[in-house]
Parts: sequence; C-alpha cells; structure tokens
Amino acid sequence: MAKEPKPAKPAKSGRLAQLRQAYTMTKPNDPRLPLVLIAVFVVVFAVLLALGFAIGNPWTLGFIGLLLAILATMFVLSRRVEKAAFGSIEGQPGAAAAVLGTLRRGWTVTPAVAVTRNQDLVHRVTGRPGVVLVAEGRAVGATNLLTAERKRTARVLRDTPVHEILVGDGEGEVPLKKLTKTVMKLPKAIQPAEVTELNNRLKSLDSQRGQLPIPKGPLPKGARMPKAP
Repeated sequence: MAKEPKPAKPAKSGRLAQLRQAYTMTKPNDPRLPLVLIAVFVVVFAVLLALGFAIGNPWTLGFIGLLLAILATMFVLSRRVEKAAFGSIEGQPGAAAAVLGTLRRGWTVTPAVAVTRNQDLVHRVTGRPGVVLVAEGRAVGATNLLTAERKRTARVLRDTPVHEILVGDGEGEVPLKKLTKTVMKLPKAIQPAEVTELNNRLKSLDSQRGQLPIPKGPLPKGARMPKAP
C-alpha cells in the first residue's frame, strides 16, 4: 500500500517571519545592521549578567538579561527598518501617500486627488479630525495645488474642518517621517457617522473630476511602506 504523501509544512508566519523579512529587506541598505544588533544584544545581556554576579544571583539576572537583550535588539531593528524604509522612498513622487497608507483603522486615504505634470501631488485623508489635505512636491507648486484643492473640497463641505499639511523639510513643513504622527494628533471634530457621510460626499466630488495628469516619475511600488516589526 502506497504511503500517503506528507502534507507540506506551512510557511513560516507570525512574529519570527516578520522579523526575518524586515532584517532581509533592511540589510542591503544598512550594512552595519548585523554589527549593531549583535552589539546591542551583547551589551544588554553582559550588563545584567555582570550585575547578577555582583549581587550573587547570576542565574536570575542572566535570564532577565537575556529577555531584555532580545527586546532591545528587536526595538533597535524596528527603528533601523523604519529609517531604511523612509530613506528608500523619500524624495519620490507618492512618498507621502505610501506613508499615509500605514494609518490604522478609522482613516480613509485617497492618494493623488490632485496632480500636476510637474509631479506635485495632493492626497486626501478623512477621519475624526475632518479632512486632511497633504501636499508634496515643489514648494510653490505643491502650495498652490493645496490651496486649489482646499477650495474645491470646501464646496461639498458644511462645517467640517479642513487641515492642510505640506510635506518637506522647510519652515512650516512636516518631515515625511513625522507625517502620520502629525495627522493622528489633529483634534477630533466629527463623529464616526459623520465621517461616513463625509466620505460619500467626497466620492461625489471625485466623480466630477476630469482625467488627472498622472506624473511620469517613479512611484513607490504598491504605495505602501514596509512595516517595522
């Protein structure tokens, strides 16, 4: 009687697989990553172990040191992954949309609601704070496009607040790495039911738009940021 073939082992998933993927993606852009992670692990573990010997309880402190060393290493890896992810998309058209795509439940992101041929873009975010218009591109071009989109959006709004954010490193601008935190810190002004109604009205506005001139520059693939562990 022929033996039944063994079922294929399921692919690795969960936290370990996520860490491994994050490390693999980050290492090419961060050659010092292995040395940094090893150094963090060794230093944290060594300090706790030395403290354990000093107080006559190396086993307990050594075990605690091992756990803390793992946590510290994961934290450093997470930060390095985030830094590498921002570095890989910063300056590309659509980078802000990629970052906004990491916003959690309760937010609706509509990328490139307004675009120019010079690769200035405005993205729209809706949530409890109301409408958030996020512009990226050339300083003057993005500012003008942001102003025009605010006027267009105001036509279908009642008393809903409209916030404007210009992404960049200049005065009054928001750096790409601080974009999501800036959006999430905006004060809540409307209820969840009103957010749904707001999205419906904005969809009506979008349906009335003409064909947008999509920029020819490189866009972040999938418009998503790599997730840090």
